[in-house]
Amino acid sequence: MQTYRIRDEFIKLGQALKASGLAESGVDAKYAVQDGLVKVNGIVETQRGKKLVAGDVVEYDGQTLKIESGEL
Repeated sequence: MQTYRIRDEFIKLGQALKASGLAESGVDAKYAVQDGLVKVNGIVETQRGKKLVAGDVVEYDGQTLKIESGEL
């Protein structure tokens, strides 16, 4: 499982996929989400603007990404 630390309260799903490297580009992230290939907390998510907060888990292409707070 990969982790991604956010600096703000949230990050949008499309941004998280791109920033973490799960998607190669913003366009790839957009189509992956639109096509129903991404799950957030075990549920298929089709809104790439979905706000992710610390504790959320994203699944895509056989990989898992956990969102963590940037605060220590």
